[in-house]
Amino acid sequence: MGRDLAEEVRDVVAGPVAGLGADLEDVEVVAAGRRRVVRLLVDTESGVSLDEVAEINRAAGTALDGSDVLGEQPYVLEVSSPGVGRPLTQVRHWRRNVGRVVRVKRVDGGEQVEGRILSVGDDAAVLAVAGAEVRLPYDSVDRAVVQVELNRSGGQ
Repeated sequence: MGRDLAEEVRDVVAGPVAGLGADLEDVEVVAAGRRRVVRLLVDTESGVSLDEVAEINRAAGTALDGSDVLGEQPYVLEVSSPGVGRPLTQVRHWRRNVGRVVRVKRVDGGEQVEGRILSVGDDAAVLAVAGAEVRLPYDSVDRAVVQVELNRSGGQ
C-alpha cells in the first residue's frame, strides 16, 4: 500500500469540494477510539462562511459514504478553514492575504523579515518592510505566517 489514507480520502473529496468553488488545502485522518476523524481544511478567495462549510461537509460526507476508502469503520467528518497561524505555502495563500502583515523565515537562514504584503506575483511577493518595498521570491522563503494585528491603525 504505497499511498496513505489521507491521500485516498483527498482523491474522493477533492472533486466535490472543487465543485463547490473551494480549494482543498489539507486532509488529515486520525484514529479516535473505534472511529476515525477525517479533517478537511478548505478555503476560497473570499474565505469560507459557515453555510459553505456545512455545504462542503454534506458533499464530502456523501462522497465518502459512496466510496469504500474508509472501509466499514465509522468516521467523524470535520470541515474547517485555515487559521491565522497556517503557513503560506501556495501563491494563492499569499494572494488571499494581501494587506496583512507576514513574518518570513528565509531558506538561507538570514534574518527574518516582517512586513505587509503589498502585491503578489507568480514568483514573488512585494512587502512593505520598514518603509521600503522588498521583493521576496517564494523560492527564498522557508516559512511565512500571517501575524495577528490587534491595533491596526490608519485603515491599512
